[in-house]
Amino acid sequence: MAGVASLLASRFFRLPETYWAPITTIVITQSSLGAALTVSWQRLVGTAFGAAVGAIAASHFGPRALAFGASVFILGLLCAATNADRSAYRFGGIAVAIVLLVPRTSPPWQIAFHRFTEVSIGIGVALILALVWPEKEATPIGENLNSPPVKSGSDQGGSKLIQLSSVGPPATTDKRS
Repeated sequence: MAGVASLLASRFFRLPETYWAPITTIVITQSSLGAALTVSWQRLVGTAFGAAVGAIAASHFGPRALAFGASVFILGLLCAATNADRSAYRFGGIAVAIVLLVPRTSPPWQIAFHRFTEVSIGIGVALILALVWPEKEATPIGENLNSPPVKSGSDQGGSKLIQLSSVGPPATTDKRS
């Protein structure tokens, strides 16, 4: 449903490569909402950086291997300087490759703008889906959600959490010695 929505949204804007919006939506929706918000921001930043670096390189050097390698290296420096994480760097690298290496007749800046817009639509639709239809977190088998964790000091003065379970009778200690 979200993939189709992002495809239709990118078609509405008459973007040339509408398939990138649903691809991005599918990638983003595989995260929980909390993770999706953080990761989405990083992917958006990375795509913006990658599209810009790719457009600059394509404008000046064309699709050369050395230009591609230098662009990915510069993208890494840019991500490190702005404290962007590996997700931003990965998405930025993809954007650099698409903008710089895929042959097209359009100007590099237009290709970069389209790439950024397509990914932005995909991220936006995925986040809307995550907000409207949140995924329930999986619970490990046997874990009782009704019982709060209890601290136990049985680890040489350290504390660890024990999950109380309502399954079965409570353990008793044998007072015979």
